[in-house]
Amino acid sequence: MPSKKRLSFLDSYLTLWIFLAMLLGIGIGYFIPSSSQFINSFSSGSTNIPLAIGLILMLYPPLTKIDFKKMNVVFKSGKLVTASFFITWIFGPFLMFSLAVFFLKDYPEYMTGLIIIGLAPCIAMVIVWNELAEGNRELTAGLVGINSILQVLFFSSYAYFYLEIMLPLFGIQKLSIDITIGEIAQTVGIYLGIPFFLAISSRVLLLKLKGETWFNHQFIPFVSPITLLALLFTIVVMFSLKGEMIVDLPLDVLRIAIPLVIFFACMFFIMFIVAKKLGANYKDTVALSFTASGNNFELAIAVSIGVFGINSGQAFAGVIGPLVEVPALILLVNVAFWLRKKWF
Repeated sequence: MPSKKRLSFLDSYLTLWIFLAMLLGIGIGYFIPSSSQFINSFSSGSTNIPLAIGLILMLYPPLTKIDFKKMNVVFKSGKLVTASFFITWIFGPFLMFSLAVFFLKDYPEYMTGLIIIGLAPCIAMVIVWNELAEGNRELTAGLVGINSILQVLFFSSYAYFYLEIMLPLFGIQKLSIDITIGEIAQTVGIYLGIPFFLAISSRVLLLKLKGETWFNHQFIPFVSPITLLALLFTIVVMFSLKGEMIVDLPLDVLRIAIPLVIFFACMFFIMFIVAKKLGANYKDTVALSFTASGNNFELAIAVSIGVFGINSGQAFAGVIGPLVEVPALILLVNVAFWLRKKWF
């Protein structure tokens, strides 16, 4: 029986790094009140330039890792693919929408932030969770590749549909978001389109110039930590602007965490059971389950900041996401191994 894979040092303590970044940001904002003016001085219109660079850097490494040649693996199992896309792209966003409305109706900014989180499946850490749970690498790469393209094409429409059309249908009339699909599309174009283009370009050029071995064993390990560093930078900056809210933060974190944990668990178990019923083996089942259960928090943070602003509750909800996701998904990795013994 092969030994279980382990997270790298940085990934193992990701929750700790996020907590420390939050505390550092709060400390800066609380003890240096002028810090918010300094941070906002690096702005062009509604865009904070250093933060925009950090958000783009968050998405570049995971997109660079995607081997789009492996996307054809996805289409070899028609029923599994159909079930995966239905659960990931239709059921998942609606589930997060329902949880957000149920738990956070009295906190409209957190509610809309949670809805944005639910609109796009994970394209970064899902690769890590799949590796740890010994899932199908090729299938995961294929799903991540397709999901990243779908996010570029449809995230704007999804966000507009759920925020501007679905919320009123569910009786949320007092919430005046007043955004256009063009504003969302512009934000997605900047924060997902730019890193997507850079990732594709660098992958094509570097594979041609240096070869696949160098690219996978030298370049990818070199750029991978950039995602975490950029995420921590974003968290420090955002929390430094919320230093005076230090007393309220713990309870707000809990409010946002509860529906997130429910979402992760529901998506994982539903996809796992459906895949098993359709005859998938363990490796395929795990790949499908972790693809469905994770979210693209990098994109959610970028869109929330780009559309609603760096000080918004939507952006705050976005940065809480990874804090909750890491321990929750590590627990689900162990659940996957337990289910393998029981069902496979």
